[in-house]
Amino acid sequence: MAHPVPSAPKRTPLTASMGSSGAHPAHAALPTVEEVSAGGIVVDSTDPQLPVAIIARLNRGGRLEWCLPKGHPEDDEDNQQAAIREIAEETGIDGRILTALGSIDYWFTVSGHRVHKTVHHYLLEAVGGELTIENDPDHEAVDVAWVPLSMLGRRLSFPNERRIADLAREILPKHL
Repeated sequence: MAHPVPSAPKRTPLTASMGSSGAHPAHAALPTVEEVSAGGIVVDSTDPQLPVAIIARLNRGGRLEWCLPKGHPEDDEDNQQAAIREIAEETGIDGRILTALGSIDYWFTVSGHRVHKTVHHYLLEAVGGELTIENDPDHEAVDVAWVPLSMLGRRLSFPNERRIADLAREILPKHL
């Protein structure tokens, strides 16, 4: 069952630049690309602190951003299969899906395209593996860490992911 994710007002760089008069001419000329990713929160339920595996990436400006592992489905994978694989690749931790946490979407511009990205998040229980970034085929993750679930919101860089973490903390007791 998917749980609703509390949402912040939709104010993206795209909508902020549009104002009340419609699309900004520079954005109107850009083609839009739809992207889908899947990932989520993998929790070590054997530890009383309920640590979560998160990754660090460098943004385009070279700043370190801590985020939830995620990536694009490959071949004929569904979102759940992609989430399990991406989390294992980016963190080294194998997980079993407990429930869906919901989806977030956002806009960004890159290489002359507007991208509308939807990320499907799941709550997973760790069932094996070792924390590492060595298996990340894209080498996007530059670091990986276990963070207690109670501290996760303070560590994540993005507000939408912090809301996913809050939801996971709220519903996790029902699934363990």
